[in-house]
Amino acid sequence: MNLTLEALQILDAIERQGSFAAAAAELDKVPSAITYSIRKLEEDLDLLLYDRRGHRAKLTVAGQELLTQGRHLLNAAAELEQRVKRAATGWEVELRIVMDGIIPFDNFLPLIQEFETQACGTRLRISQEVLSGVWESLLSGRADLAIGAAYDGPEVIRMHGEYQTRLLDPIEWVFAVAPQHPLAGLPEPLTPVVIHAHRAIVVGDTGRNLPAMTAGLLTGQDTLTVPSLQAKLSAQLAGLGCGHLPRMLAKPYLQSGALIEKTTCESRPAGGNRIAWRNTSKGQALSWFLQRLADPVVQRMLVGKSS
Repeated sequence: MNLTLEALQILDAIERQGSFAAAAAELDKVPSAITYSIRKLEEDLDLLLYDRRGHRAKLTVAGQELLTQGRHLLNAAAELEQRVKRAATGWEVELRIVMDGIIPFDNFLPLIQEFETQACGTRLRISQEVLSGVWESLLSGRADLAIGAAYDGPEVIRMHGEYQTRLLDPIEWVFAVAPQHPLAGLPEPLTPVVIHAHRAIVVGDTGRNLPAMTAGLLTGQDTLTVPSLQAKLSAQLAGLGCGHLPRMLAKPYLQSGALIEKTTCESRPAGGNRIAWRNTSKGQALSWFLQRLADPVVQRMLVGKSS
């Protein structure tokens, strides 16, 4: 191959420094070595990289294209070098985290900011799923760590020693409706029969292969399925249906009167939300997050509890 990283580095240095002599000083070479390297590259490629007719040599169209594309190669080589070094120290190149929609992303930001202080170079890739979609991401290898996964997970998670789970701090739920909703004025506690007669707002399970999960839904109840917890809140504020909401999310609307809390004969099933990961993953970034997620203060922050 005629092209080498060294030749591309020389070309890059000449353009950044403005002259062959300045590039030589930066690269700790004599100017004649720089000139020789460029002429040798031109001979190997059988084209001119510089137009030398003026007072100062300028890149030709071909030279400019080689510089532009060569810089991509230089950046890729530098990134590869860093990735290899990170791998040697035990830090992952990338950590993939999937979060259930029940965990507000804003609540996770302080943990990301704290992780940044490690200066380890590990990239974070964060995605969001709902219910069984979270477990699928972990099982399929699309995620290394799951936060907020609902219930105990599929049998393969529970029975296979490759996976481990840990309960998060419990989320407090409230059954709420808009003031204009028919349930708002009915006597409490609301019975399942009364609730069943009204549409429930539910967040759609994003799983594709595992059996779909539901939470707080009565069998046969009419539903309006929405894409996110925020959308569920909006639909209930609009009086389009009823359902349970995390108290942390509903609190300001309960205080303002935009939502009304109703007690029910049966509380929302407490399936519990979990942290889950694959035991075979041994990277330091995963270990760091698992250690921080074991802290009760961090857990309460994630689920929106102030203390």
